Amino acid sequence: MTVSMSYFDSLYASSEDPWDYRHRWYEARKRDLTLAMLPHRRYTQGYEPGCSTGELSRRLAERCERLLVSDGNASAVATARERLADQAHVEVRHLLLPDAWPAGAFDLIVISEIGYYLGENGLAALLDRAHSALLPGGVLLGCHWRHPIEGCTLTGDQVHERMAALPGLHRLSHLEESDFLLTLWSSDPTSVARREQLL
Repeated sequence: MTVSMSYFDSLYASSEDPWDYRHRWYEARKRDLTLAMLPHRRYTQGYEPGCSTGELSRRLAERCERLLVSDGNASAVATARERLADQAHVEVRHLLLPDAWPAGAFDLIVISEIGYYLGENGLAALLDRAHSALLPGGVLLGCHWRHPIEGCTLTGDQVHERMAALPGLHRLSHLEESDFLLTLWSSDPTSVARREQLL
């Protein structure tokens, strides 16, 4: 990782929710946009690495039959487990990316606000694992902050450039704002309208 785990340990030691995910309108709106971009109503098995306190995880749980989420910080994992305790179909694990990737395959993988922390090599390893674990027709969603982050060698735009270069994936949706990028890729280019037989 470009940014050490001690950085995150310090953040979570000072606050249970260091980015104020639960209360900021910016974050709530971004979660709504993320959920709206997903092309399928339901997913069989989702995975969200770097779940932090589980705010986005809780929304993803509404759309997944089973959902695995993970984080490398023990305090974040404890908060996420508490936040998701009433969601029996959600599992929260303590995993350090990119090496500790879970076994199994997923039809939804959400990489949100973590890519730039890993650096070039770490991001490449993460994306290789995500690409290999994505089921045929599954979707890969990326969401990243576009402004500079101290200690990070990659920007959100560069993270999405690396994601866009993964072989065999088509870009289905893309939202570009001054603050963040939200992009969806899949091996199946079929639009929602075609799935619904509107075309």
